[in-house]
Amino acid sequence: MAIDNQILIKSAEEIEIMTEGGEKLARVKSRLIHEIKIGGNTKDLDTLAENLIFKEGGKSSFKMVPGYRWTICININEGVVHGIPKKEIVFKTKDIISVDLGIYYKGFHTDTSFSLCLNGEGKTLQFLEVGKIALKNAIDKAIIGNRIYDISKAIEKTVVQKGYSPIKALVGHGIGKSLHEEPQIPCFAIGKREYSPIIKEGLVIAIEVMYALGKGDVNLLDDGWTIATSDGTISALFEDTVAITREGPRVLT
Repeated sequence: MAIDNQILIKSAEEIEIMTEGGEKLARVKSRLIHEIKIGGNTKDLDTLAENLIFKEGGKSSFKMVPGYRWTICININEGVVHGIPKKEIVFKTKDIISVDLGIYYKGFHTDTSFSLCLNGEGKTLQFLEVGKIALKNAIDKAIIGNRIYDISKAIEKTVVQKGYSPIKALVGHGIGKSLHEEPQIPCFAIGKREYSPIIKEGLVIAIEVMYALGKGDVNLLDDGWTIATSDGTISALFEDTVAITREGPRVLT
């Protein structure tokens, strides 16, 4: 890997390994989506995720984070990121459930997240659909010659147009041999575009759309991990690992 202003550029061979890992993680994600049901609990979902990642020949990326002992981060309603799985947290009707997971495979990490609502309807489903659209719009900007600013602007524009707020205290990130690498990718445009890192071939990034129904301010809860909205409004999270190629953005997860 070459280093460009502390940003790690992957070789074609490394991207192929990450593509394989991403496909494995995508299969795990798909299974988890179908297993989330009313009456289930977040600890059992975490155990399932760990077993599925092991069967895919990988390791839990998140268990490699110092101090974190779980395979997934899972958040309910006002929870944004880093929620700890617990047996006593049971899925209920109308809950918005956000799950973040990563796999470490052949020396490289990939990272993905999703949100869903159990028996959701109306405004709640519209809220979640905006996040999916924002992620797609952001990925479309992840092309050679653009800047990280363009990705952030796409997220912000999509979310704000519908009356929601991007989470400004948290960011997406580069990814590879380390789970978190440069560059940081905010959910809103910050600073001047010309000062933002240029997107180059071989960059691999985890684009994260984090947004809330309310103002988007967040607090760290007493468990030392969970970050939730300060005003108690619902939030959602959508993320994919994306490689920058000559043919355009390649979604790995």
